[in-house]
Amino acid sequence: MASINSICIYCGSSDGRLEAYASAAVALAEALVSRNIRLVYGGASIGIMGVVADQVLKLGGEVVGVIPKALSHKEIVHQHLTELYITESMHERKMQMAELSDGFIALPGGIGTLEELFEMWTWAQLGFHQKPCGLLNVQGYYDSLIQFLDHALAEQFVKQDTRALLMVENNPDALLNRYLNYQPPAVQQWLNKDDT
Repeated sequence: MASINSICIYCGSSDGRLEAYASAAVALAEALVSRNIRLVYGGASIGIMGVVADQVLKLGGEVVGVIPKALSHKEIVHQHLTELYITESMHERKMQMAELSDGFIALPGGIGTLEELFEMWTWAQLGFHQKPCGLLNVQGYYDSLIQFLDHALAEQFVKQDTRALLMVENNPDALLNRYLNYQPPAVQQWLNKDDT
């Protein structure tokens, strides 16, 4: 059974069109704090990123931000975090976020959110880590993506065990309950991290 002390949240630096996205960020923050799980995220004070961080802090939880120097001015660094790491590159940011986290969740967001989650999902497929990865599918935001992934599975470009590594729920408590009961499947390790 997985030990979950820190969860990395990937999400938008924009608010998005629907108020439901911010509401879901608040609900996820509440679920994290109620389980004494630390938030690891991209370090910004704006968009859904800022909402989830603010709510965790408001409830007395811990928030660790990781942001590259080049983005620290554009994304407006959150000034009240428990810890803040400023990295030299985006690659270093993603590595540090991964190392600090016991699992990964994507709230609604744009291509950066998708890229970060897909990298962690790929690393799980390759056997680089055995941490849970998931989508919080707020208001059906990820419905089309889920449909595409199931299509890729049907077309035999994604294997069933790989598809199963990405969990999907529309409720933060349901997703976190699955994380707490997560049993990493046995996967063939294709490469070591050092080989990449």
